[in-house]
Amino acid sequence: MLLCLSAIVAQAAGSYGRWTHGPSADPDFFPIAVWLQNPDNAERFKAAGINLYVGLWRGPTASQLETLRQAGMSVICHQNATGLAHTNHPTIVGWMHDDEPDNAQSLGEGRGYGPPIAPATIVADYHKLRAADPTRPILLNLGQGVAWDNWIGRGVRRNHPEDYPEYVRGADILSFDIYPAVHPHPEVAGKLEFVARGVERLRGWAGPDQLVWNCIECTRISNTEVKPTPDQVRTEVWMSLIHGSQGLIYFVHQFQPTFREAALLDDPEMLEAVTRINRQIQQLAPVLNSPSLTDAVTVNVVPAEVPVACMVKRQGEATWLFAVAMRPERAEVTFRLPGISGAAVAEVLDESRSIPVRNGQFSDVFEPYAVHLYRARGIR
Repeated sequence: MLLCLSAIVAQAAGSYGRWTHGPSADPDFFPIAVWLQNPDNAERFKAAGINLYVGLWRGPTASQLETLRQAGMSVICHQNATGLAHTNHPTIVGWMHDDEPDNAQSLGEGRGYGPPIAPATIVADYHKLRAADPTRPILLNLGQGVAWDNWIGRGVRRNHPEDYPEYVRGADILSFDIYPAVHPHPEVAGKLEFVARGVERLRGWAGPDQLVWNCIECTRISNTEVKPTPDQVRTEVWMSLIHGSQGLIYFVHQFQPTFREAALLDDPEMLEAVTRINRQIQQLAPVLNSPSLTDAVTVNVVPAEVPVACMVKRQGEATWLFAVAMRPERAEVTFRLPGISGAAVAEVLDESRSIPVRNGQFSDVFEPYAVHLYRARGIR
């Protein structure tokens, strides 16, 4: 059975060029952010391949901005009085809404929750933010409802996905978060494909000029029994990219059993893994920022019930095929790339192996949720 789930997205770093003070439009730049962290740790995050902060606790303040400037770290933050007083500050590359307005909103301690913020309010706020400073993009991060309709955290708007095409009108950069590796609900727990589903849906709701990012888990957050493995994080990252995400935001907090704001930095194994992932993404940034090819690959999967998502790029004399198994099952996969003829070789990145390509076809084995990244040469 031929099966190909691919995100056909014309990704281009030049999209940021619309803003004179936005993120870098250099094709070598790919946004890799960390969520709501202390600027004092900026150097350590930078060493891990992070190039952007999203959110500043009770900020921005002048001190926070100066600390980030000294570290060479950009930030997307709230447009408060200090932010507006620093519109010429090169560190600020975007503004943001309050987090997860699509979730039920707290009415105060012990008073329960009211409805989510109405999409019309988000759109109105977007126009206010843009009017105050049109030189930077505005980011909106949404909650689990982007990927999971049954998320109880939406309160009275649970199972109302029709809200989202309205929400997305209120931002230039759209993001969302869901953390399946540590999720407590059996409908989501361990099902990494929810990350890809959210990216795919957000891309479907977004307009052609909007950018889509997403959040990635890398700590136990509030799960005292389970935390993500490095392989799960890598899978979520590549599921995101293959389905069209154009920026990543790592969530690195831990709330249970004790609070640790920068828990990633205290986890040597995960920190090493995330650093390795980030370095590879930055190395591949010119490829990731180039347009994806349409109708460039067909995929035969055995068993056919295991979807394999893929993305194809071409740069120079190389064809890049990025692929991920979307289920926790083993599969044998055959790829057919019509753009390659004769004898060629597909190098499997970071795996110290190559696969012969004959008449544009090669096969490989995918373990559960496996990621394989191929660079094939031999185009005619």
